[in-house]
Amino acid sequence: MNLTPIARPALVALARRSDNWTENGPEIQLLQLRSLLRRAAHTEMGRLYGFSDLARMRDPRAEFARRVPLRSFEDIRRDVMRMIAGQQDILWPGVCRHFAQSSGTSGGKSKYIPITDDSLHRCHYRGAAYSVAHYLRINPRSRMFSGKGLILGGSFANELNLPNPDVKVGDLSATLIDRINPAANMFRIPDRKTALLPDWRQKLPAIVKASVNANVTNISGVPSWFLTLLRNVMAEKGVETISEVWPNLEVFFHGGISFEPYREIYRAITDPAKMHFMETYNASEGFFAVQDRPEPGPLLLLLDNDIYYEFIDVEDPEATPVGIEGLDIGKVYEMVITSSCGLWRYRIGDTVRIESLAPVRIRIAGRTSSFINAFGEELMQDNADRGIAEACQEHDAEVENYTVAPVFASGKRRGRHQWLVEWIREPKDPEAFAMSLDKSLRRLNSDYDAKRNNTIFLDPPEIVTIPRGTFDRWLATVGNRKLGGQKKIPRLANDRHVADAVLALASEVKSD
Repeated sequence: MNLTPIARPALVALARRSDNWTENGPEIQLLQLRSLLRRAAHTEMGRLYGFSDLARMRDPRAEFARRVPLRSFEDIRRDVMRMIAGQQDILWPGVCRHFAQSSGTSGGKSKYIPITDDSLHRCHYRGAAYSVAHYLRINPRSRMFSGKGLILGGSFANELNLPNPDVKVGDLSATLIDRINPAANMFRIPDRKTALLPDWRQKLPAIVKASVNANVTNISGVPSWFLTLLRNVMAEKGVETISEVWPNLEVFFHGGISFEPYREIYRAITDPAKMHFMETYNASEGFFAVQDRPEPGPLLLLLDNDIYYEFIDVEDPEATPVGIEGLDIGKVYEMVITSSCGLWRYRIGDTVRIESLAPVRIRIAGRTSSFINAFGEELMQDNADRGIAEACQEHDAEVENYTVAPVFASGKRRGRHQWLVEWIREPKDPEAFAMSLDKSLRRLNSDYDAKRNNTIFLDPPEIVTIPRGTFDRWLATVGNRKLGGQKKIPRLANDRHVADAVLALASEVKSD
C-alpha cells in the first residue's frame, strides 16, 4: 500500500510555510524569542534574568542580550546535573527525563543536553518533518511511504550511574526512536527493541536480518556509519549495490558529518535514476536547517522551531552578536541559540557561512574548535571536506576517514599539513593526489592560498596512508567507539595530540 498520496498534502503545506520566511523572517524569530521567554518565566533561569518583564516587551532582543550572558556547556553543567537528578523548573519548566549525551566540552567530559518535551516535538520532530516535507515538495512522484524507512540510531548507553530508571541519557537518536509516535513504527525498521540495543556486535547483524528482505524506500543516519551497515547488507545478499537489495530505495536523509567525502561512494552503490540525497543540519542541541532544493548546496535555516538564533562574527568576536536581521552574505559566524531545550544564549560551537538572507540559507563551515590556523592559513572544515572530495573524484579514490594536523617548521623544512587517511580505494599516485588536494584547497581558501604562494610560508600537504581500522582503534582508546552515535573523528586540529596518537596506533596495526 502506498500512503504517500495521503501524507503528501499536509507535509507539502508544511514546506510552504517556509515561503513566508522570505519577507517575515525577523518577525518570526522575534515571536520565537517572546514565546520562549514567556514559557520559561517562572523557572530559576527566568526569575534570575526577569523573563516575565522581557516577554512583555514589544521587542526584547537588545535587552535580552544585555541581561543574559553567553554560555557554554561548562557554564550550565551544574544546572543540567540537577535536572538529571530530578529537580524541576531549572532551565525549562517541569521535569526533564531525557538527555542527549555527546562529547566535545572544554573539560574533556561529556555534555548532557536536555531533551524536553517541547524541544522534542517543536524542534527535533518538526525539523525532521520539514526535511521530509521539502523532499516531497521537490519530488512529486515520490513513493516514500510505500515501504519502510530504515533509521540507524544509537542507544541509551552512558557514563553515568543513574539511580532513577525513568531518566534516560544517551544518543539523541535513541530518544527520538524511544519517544516516536507508535503509529510511525508501521513505516520504519528495525523494531524499537533492536534499534535501542547498546551492543553493536548484536545490533548490526540484527538490523541486517531485519532489513535485508524488507521493502526499504528511505534511510536516515550518519553517512560514515550507515556505509558500514549497507556493506553488510550487500555482503549478505552477495551484490554490488544496495539498490539490488532495495530496488525502491529513493532517498537518504543524512547529517552529522559532511557528506562530500562520501557522495561518490553512495552514488556508486545506489540507482542514480531513483536516488536522492537530502542533507539535514541537526544536533543534540536542536534541528537547525534542511535542504529545500533538489541539488546539494546551502541549507534553509528553520525559523519557527522553538529556536532563537544569534550570530557572532568570527572575524570580530568582540562585536555584539546579531540576529538574522543583522547578517551579511558571505560572512562566517559562530551560531548561538536560545531554545526550549533550556539553552539560553548557548554557544553550540558551530560556524556557518551565510549564503542568502531572504530566506536565510547557510553552509556549515565547521566547528569553532575544528580548524587549522597554525600558519595563519585559517583552513576550515568545509574547505577540507570539499578539497578531499574533489581530489578523490579526480583520482578515482575513496576515503574511509581522515584527520589533519600541522607539522611545524624544523631545520630547512617549512611547516605543512599532514593528512592521515584511511582509504577505501587508494589513489594510484599519492603524490599527484596531494597536488590535486593542494590545488583545490588554494582555490577554496584565500588565506591558505596566500600562505602557499610560491611555497614561502607553507609546504605542500603531506598524505600519510594508515591501515584500515586505525581510526576505530583510536576511537576505542578515547571511549568513543559507538557505531551509529554522533561520535566523530576530529577532522582538523591546531596541535598533534590526535595525529600522533593515531600514528602510534597505525604502527601497531602494521606490526600485527
